[in-house]
Amino acid sequence: MAREQSTNAVAVERLISSLKRAGFTGEVTDDVASRTVFSTDNSIYQVRPGAVIFPKSALDVALAVRQAHQMRAPLSPRGGGTGTNGQSLTSGVIVDTSRHMNRIEGMDLEAGTVRVQPGVVLNQLNDFLKPHGYFFPPTVSTASRATIGGMVATDASGKGSRIYGKTSEYIDSMDVVLSDGTSTVIRPIEIGEAAELARQDSILGRAYREVLRVVSENAEEIETTFPKMNRGLTGYNLQSILGKDGRVRLSYLLAGSEGTLAFTTALTLRIVRRPVCRALVPIRYEHFQTALEDVQRLIVANPSAVEIIDDKVLSLAQQDPVWTAIESVLGRGSAISVGGLNFVEFLADTTADLDRQLEAFAERLKSGPQVFIDWTIVRDPHVISELWSLREKSVGLLGRLSPTKQGTAFVEDTAVPPEMLPGFVREFRQILDAHGVTYGMYGHADVGCLHVRPALNMRDEKDAALIRPISDQVAELSKKYGGLLWGEHGRGFRGEYSPFFFGPKLYHELCNIKAAFDPHNLFNPGKLAAPNNEPIDKIDGVPMRGEVDRQIDAGLAKTFDRAIACNGNGACFNWDASDPMCPSYKATRDRTQSPKGRAALIREWSRLVSVDRRRQPTPELPVIEEALRESLSTCLSCKACSSQCPIKVDIPSMKAQFLHRYYENRRRPLRDHIVAHSESVFRIARRLPRLTNLAQAVMQFAGLTRAAGLTDLPRVSPPSHKNRLRERDIRRLAKISDSEKKQSVILLEDTFTSTFDGELVDAARQLLVALGYKVWNASPPNNGKASHVVGKLEAFEVAARSAMTRQSQLLATGIPVIGIEPVAVLMQDHEYKHLRNLYPAGRAIQFIGDFLEAEIDAGRISPKSNDASPRTYSLFLHCTEKTSKPTAPGTWARVFASFGLEARVVPTGCCGMAGMFGHEVEHVTMSRDLFNMSWAEKLSQIDTGTALMTGFSCRCQTKRFAQFKPLHPVQALLNAVK
Repeated sequence: MAREQSTNAVAVERLISSLKRAGFTGEVTDDVASRTVFSTDNSIYQVRPGAVIFPKSALDVALAVRQAHQMRAPLSPRGGGTGTNGQSLTSGVIVDTSRHMNRIEGMDLEAGTVRVQPGVVLNQLNDFLKPHGYFFPPTVSTASRATIGGMVATDASGKGSRIYGKTSEYIDSMDVVLSDGTSTVIRPIEIGEAAELARQDSILGRAYREVLRVVSENAEEIETTFPKMNRGLTGYNLQSILGKDGRVRLSYLLAGSEGTLAFTTALTLRIVRRPVCRALVPIRYEHFQTALEDVQRLIVANPSAVEIIDDKVLSLAQQDPVWTAIESVLGRGSAISVGGLNFVEFLADTTADLDRQLEAFAERLKSGPQVFIDWTIVRDPHVISELWSLREKSVGLLGRLSPTKQGTAFVEDTAVPPEMLPGFVREFRQILDAHGVTYGMYGHADVGCLHVRPALNMRDEKDAALIRPISDQVAELSKKYGGLLWGEHGRGFRGEYSPFFFGPKLYHELCNIKAAFDPHNLFNPGKLAAPNNEPIDKIDGVPMRGEVDRQIDAGLAKTFDRAIACNGNGACFNWDASDPMCPSYKATRDRTQSPKGRAALIREWSRLVSVDRRRQPTPELPVIEEALRESLSTCLSCKACSSQCPIKVDIPSMKAQFLHRYYENRRRPLRDHIVAHSESVFRIARRLPRLTNLAQAVMQFAGLTRAAGLTDLPRVSPPSHKNRLRERDIRRLAKISDSEKKQSVILLEDTFTSTFDGELVDAARQLLVALGYKVWNASPPNNGKASHVVGKLEAFEVAARSAMTRQSQLLATGIPVIGIEPVAVLMQDHEYKHLRNLYPAGRAIQFIGDFLEAEIDAGRISPKSNDASPRTYSLFLHCTEKTSKPTAPGTWARVFASFGLEARVVPTGCCGMAGMFGHEVEHVTMSRDLFNMSWAEKLSQIDTGTALMTGFSCRCQTKRFAQFKPLHPVQALLNAVK
């Protein structure tokens, strides 16, 4: 193995050098940081590649393969990087098509096809098709980041596959590059044409010749070996190559081959009409086993899908933002605890047809055995989407099974005939119970595909040692029940089980096919099959991530535990520009600038620091340290990852910890000191706004602001109201009567709004007064946010304790304390979380929107009637508010409705400002790019007078790049009551 890697390293070095000379137009990187980031996927393995290349076109791919062929350098394709079995991991060169080759090239509605590059993301494709009434059916849970090329590589399926099938069934043609660098198109052809091709002396000819021989000579063996079920023997699918129509479809062989036979550069896919109507019926059961046993009865109703979830997933979901939208459906009170859920989905082209299906299904449930707790029909599209979101998040949620262990993918996607599933699961449980591991289960019950993630701590050698015995036993069990160890997520390093499932004769033929396509074993070597029956990698013969993480000292492991917990699910690679996570990745498509990439760099830095402390210095430490600092410099600290990542990989918090350590023995840049002390400067600026603005203008003109690394700073504009609570006022307020307290409110100002948007503070006060409240303004305390962002943690801790002490005094009065700026209010749940014990029990600062909603519900604010049509506003929520507080859209909608207005939330990602980030010289371009990506077009489509924004940064960014100053919702409400 060591000799092989050494040979690879020489070949890789030659390849990289030759690519740069040969006219490769994409990026080529062999820096240690990029290689570290690409050394993991969503599996238990960690293999550092020799280099990573990012082709921009099919010509680039062909050039790279030709050069690799000459240099004998191994290549492995990579798409979304979400593989659970190390499919794209290699010590050779990774070819990543997701960065550049991600365009939809065209659509032919008459033919019912669409043409895409391999890096197109599934959700991206379906969003493109939706306006035309079509969709691409294979529905994987990682649809927000799974690339079509990756889906072809594993022949992916997912929800609804009983009706819609797998990816391979939708391939019309494939543009591929063969192992000698020649390009060709794989399409269905007549047997005669295939025979003619097979006579050619070329890679393609030899491939056709060998494939036709294998399927002809082994027809009986293929028929008896391949299981008769929806989730067939994917990867080198010999069964489907020769169709009943006499045509040869080599695409069935290539789909599922995980890049071991050819590299895909474009795909023409068949698409189908999107069903117009759908409904979801969640059925709750006391026991998971009962839910499994009930599946066969449910399938008789011919739903599009039956998905199952166990109590572990359901429990973890209650700690996730998704629970807010689905609690009314799944959280209903029950005297019996819920042990399992079946989600039964129905699709139809008309409401009448859907009604008929639901009526028949309801009758079946009512008249049959009452084995369930209850069931309900959901037809609201938004709630259905959120319920499916729970199912999609199951993979990530199981990463939080215990404080020290996490759901681990290695027997992740077994599949058996659906009618065999209850017995199979019963014995599967016995295996896991015998090894003393906990686990969560969910999956596609209607097709017998089960997702099981045993909870292991892979840093513990005893837990890591369980991979082999559990895998062997589950493989045996799967075969006993007529199924497979891999039913959905491909084989990867599980390829060693191929002879066990294919049988020695057919496996030998797979190796012959591999030799015909790739005689030098350059395409994703070590996986699935090898020429001349050479050995392939074994599941415990590949470096595991746990072995690497095991070297991290306990102290660093505790501080950066969220980086270690990152399981590589890739939710941060979300394609949608309107999704808040992760802005720096969306702007760059550079995975070193993503939560997953940063977590990988944090782990490697922590490991190298730990090794260095043990007096084993490594030259890589300063390189990784600088790469990590550079990666974190583009983190906007938006906190989306801290809530939207299923594992809660909180990069901003770890960024602060890293910078704190990084600058212990280094001189900080001047800007860090300016930013960290900005709140103290703001206090003076509020007292002397004109002088401050004049000074700022002079500094800007003289270039001093830019010299400090800053630009476009906002003008100081404090509130006109000057009276603030004093200590004696606070003591007095604590003694007023309860009735007076109900008509009083403390408006806690924050440094951002009170310094730069005083009009909003005045408006909030005026609105509350107009609604009948006695308003007490409290001066903005230094909150320490800026110190935290730059990692000056001692200064932050002083500010945080002072702010929390001040807030606790205000809360102790018993009068509601409300804030305006989302970032400032949310600090009590994020940066101040460790200090929440300073607050009086059961009390916290409220968002002004939450306060208004609660007062409306309590009847203390009377609804306003509006005979005319309500004025409609477009509401742009701050990204931190949106991700950390999923109830915010509903809150503002209800408040506005009570005032006779309408507030429609506009889906957006990050605006690109994020506190000081957008004002930092080196980040201005990225800041503008993010604004243009998610905000600019949506703002151009509305009346600027209807645009409302809750975040100070968002309003500041809009004024900067859209040339108008939007209102805060409070200001719109004030206009309504004047």
